[in-house]
Amino acid sequence: MPASTPTASPTLPTHAATARHFTVRGPDGDLAVTTWGEAHLPVVVFVHGYPDNSSKWADVAQELCGDFHVVAYDVRGAGRSFTPTGGSGAYKLERLCADFQAVIDAVSPQRPVHLVAHDWGSIQAWEFATEPRLAGRLLSYTTASGPCLDHVGHWMRDRLLRPTPMNLLQVIKQLLKSWYIYLFHLPWLPEALWRGVLGRRWHQVLRVLESTHVAPREGQARDGANGVGLYRANMLPRLLSPRKRHAHAPVQVLALMQDHYVNPALTQHLERWVPTLWRREVQGGHWLSLKNPRLFASLVREFIHHIEGQPASAALQRARVRPTPAQIAAQAR
Repeated sequence: MPASTPTASPTLPTHAATARHFTVRGPDGDLAVTTWGEAHLPVVVFVHGYPDNSSKWADVAQELCGDFHVVAYDVRGAGRSFTPTGGSGAYKLERLCADFQAVIDAVSPQRPVHLVAHDWGSIQAWEFATEPRLAGRLLSYTTASGPCLDHVGHWMRDRLLRPTPMNLLQVIKQLLKSWYIYLFHLPWLPEALWRGVLGRRWHQVLRVLESTHVAPREGQARDGANGVGLYRANMLPRLLSPRKRHAHAPVQVLALMQDHYVNPALTQHLERWVPTLWRREVQGGHWLSLKNPRLFASLVREFIHHIEGQPASAALQRARVRPTPAQIAAQAR
């Protein structure tokens, strides 16, 4: 059974580690990287979502940098990283995976890393955690508010092939939560919104809709407009023609129960795809890592410490999800 965690409440980080900034040469351009903590500690790489950049991880990093060497990078088109040319195709998952490999080869060439991601960072990080050529490079993966698109494609197909009232209700709920995805497939309008009022007022949108307080930041309009390419390049191909993608590292899924954009039901029954799985139900919303960085960091820390060899806490023991014999046999095929 999934384990529940404390409810979200605002907290502030307690450390004041110095952030170090540099660039890594990716296959298509320069990627901006920030690190905190000592390099000899276990390496944890954070991947941000949309329409964020790596600065969203700053408070979480301050909470964790005493235990880990924390790494965060701006994905292509966001923050201080390069903006690709060639249209939406430059944002395909395969290119994002190549960027990630360039980052980990630079920051941890000899040691595998732990991976943590949110939203579109999680969607692309599922690609990393299921990509066979990266097997052995990841020690663990913690994901919040971003499913594997291939898994979602199978999830929707399975429910539509068995159209019980519950299955249809789950599909309808997710389709309603995904209203913005349809908007992002329209030509020019999403970019115009970001370069206009939405880019200037995004911090106010978060405050009103999510009760999440962030400061206005330079570059928000660019990050939002560029990131539309993530949706256009990947959503329909992966949902309509899903691949069978099995994780090659232990995975902790944080199911955020008040998420207005991702149905927590998408995080159920992942043991079909993830042999070593923990699923934790968290009473918080989509931007939990911004609203309560201490809680988010504590969930990451507890899981990574266990993967590194410490005994599992009672909460982690309750969160463990084990595949059935039939699922194990299917994974072996």
